[in-house]
Amino acid sequence: MKINIYNTIYRSLAIALTAGALSACDYLDVVPPETADMEDTMKDKQDALGFLYSAYSLVGQNHGVGSLGAHESSTDEFVNPLLWGRLGQVTSWNQLSSTTNSNNGLFQLPWVVTYDALGQVHLFEKILSETYPKEVTANDRARWNAEVKFLNAYYHFRLLENYGPIPIIDHYYSTATTKEDIPGRSHFDYCVDRIVEWLDEAAAVLPATVETSELGRATSTACKALKGRVLLYAASPLWNGSFPNPNWRNTNYETPGYGTELVSTSYSRDKWERARTACEEALAAALGAGNRSFYTLEASEMQRMSENVPLPDIPGTDDEFKKKVMKMRYAMNAVETEGNREIVWGVISNPDSYIFWQADAYPHNILSLNGGGNGGGICAMAPLLYAVEHFYTRNGILPKDDSEIPNSEWFQSAGYYGREDIIKLNDKREPRFYAWLSFDGDEYSSLIRNGQPLIIDTKSSTAQGYNPEMFNRDNNATGYYLKKWCQPNVSWNNDGSLNARQVPAPLIRLSELYLNLAECEAELEHTDAALDALNEVRRHAGIKELTSGDLSGMTLRDWVRNERFVELFAEGHRYYDTRRWMIAPNVLRSGVREGLNAIAKKDPTFDEFNQRVKVDQPFQWDDRMYLLPIPSSEIYNNPQLVQSPGY
Repeated sequence: MKINIYNTIYRSLAIALTAGALSACDYLDVVPPETADMEDTMKDKQDALGFLYSAYSLVGQNHGVGSLGAHESSTDEFVNPLLWGRLGQVTSWNQLSSTTNSNNGLFQLPWVVTYDALGQVHLFEKILSETYPKEVTANDRARWNAEVKFLNAYYHFRLLENYGPIPIIDHYYSTATTKEDIPGRSHFDYCVDRIVEWLDEAAAVLPATVETSELGRATSTACKALKGRVLLYAASPLWNGSFPNPNWRNTNYETPGYGTELVSTSYSRDKWERARTACEEALAAALGAGNRSFYTLEASEMQRMSENVPLPDIPGTDDEFKKKVMKMRYAMNAVETEGNREIVWGVISNPDSYIFWQADAYPHNILSLNGGGNGGGICAMAPLLYAVEHFYTRNGILPKDDSEIPNSEWFQSAGYYGREDIIKLNDKREPRFYAWLSFDGDEYSSLIRNGQPLIIDTKSSTAQGYNPEMFNRDNNATGYYLKKWCQPNVSWNNDGSLNARQVPAPLIRLSELYLNLAECEAELEHTDAALDALNEVRRHAGIKELTSGDLSGMTLRDWVRNERFVELFAEGHRYYDTRRWMIAPNVLRSGVREGLNAIAKKDPTFDEFNQRVKVDQPFQWDDRMYLLPIPSSEIYNNPQLVQSPGY
């Protein structure tokens, strides 16, 4: 994808900030004040586009992809170092409260920033309706108003997935608005219907695709894809009759048609039918007019050779397998102008902070710098053994079910000469495992060490291993590393330069559309249709397809959920999946997050290091963690609002 449109979005934010458009009142932060110079933001088409792009810019500040320290990182995928105490850790330790403030400005709970965004969106909508910028056509206005509807839907969904029932803010509120006139939470199903309504209206106007210079703007394809996700979430157990606090209600505010009720207390199969229809339509739109497709091996090889990237050194595999690994690496790091049409909708996060979800995941001590010291990352995202054990083997099944990798031998050396550090658990695995995870003895990346490969040595304190004196709090907690966002041609050079580039965060990928549909079909007991959708993702990943014969060991639901875990790993979905499926009390409870014995001592032996241990952090689960707390100041200032249960 071209990067200039995304950078333009961030530069354009200054226009709105200058006009005071992001200032807000104390309650709900949805009342940006108008100023005398507001009309200057809409003098001509370029100014109007700048204002519109500023409304998009807040998407990049408010999403879970990468999840380095955001609350979405509080899952069973990976952990941050103990001493960080980032927002994701505070969340997973059940230490959130209605007064929580993040210790890092990059990671904030979404309430304030998202309602700020809604204020921005509706202010743009209002000023556009009252002004006549030069060179703006009727078609421009129609498209921009449709984009406003899409952003309105997206920001409301962003709130809905985190807070459950939310106040619906569907128009501009003036500064004369009283507290009593700001709405309270609406019933969850009512919120869903409003969001879907906006998406349908936007999809009827927006183009299915955009020019490369406009990538990142809303399309009808993105509208339909987001609609599928919204309805999938609404059909899931948490919101389909199983909410753990069924008597939670409003006190003062009433939703039209629902009274003070906030959640449904009975199961509805119709919700799954509605979701299936939407997910089917979304996939058809993406594959049709949306011109989306999986990244191909041919495109990957062309990109790899153009960048002079060698095939990775993976013991026990042939070149064809290694090419599949590289395809899955490039699928997450190649852009649309390079032949990658997997992203349905993506956005660049703040360009100044892109390194936080790329280079910070890199291991320590990649190389020595000319001026002294070492160049490297801070081991920020250490995958857990749960993740390692749920990526498949080369036979397309879980390691625990694969006789080629006996459970009792997982932590023994696989026996490769010169690479004896590779254990059997990390051998004979699927392409995504080698593309997105790294481990002791693995080639992390082929050029990252000043044009040379880096072979991970997690047992040496002078390499990538535990060294509390040198790295203080930045030590890898599990012995595994994330490389999903490591671009294959990246090189950290001896002069300290790093050629990592900005790539769009994939807010919606084609794989998700197949997985969304597979889940709906599975829940409706449409086995063949579910397997068909699931196998599209598995073929892309380079592993064997499933048949009905594979359902004796694992249920169809388990296959769907595990494929989603692997394919969408570290993209921000797991936080919401564990909650909507209501498996969080099991997979996120105290004592279940494990890694290798990576931080017990400096320079451990092979046997000392390769042991299963509990990660020493105070993880726990409480049912109040299904939802985030609303800031207490908002509850105090808005008599219509009720707090999330348990806070």
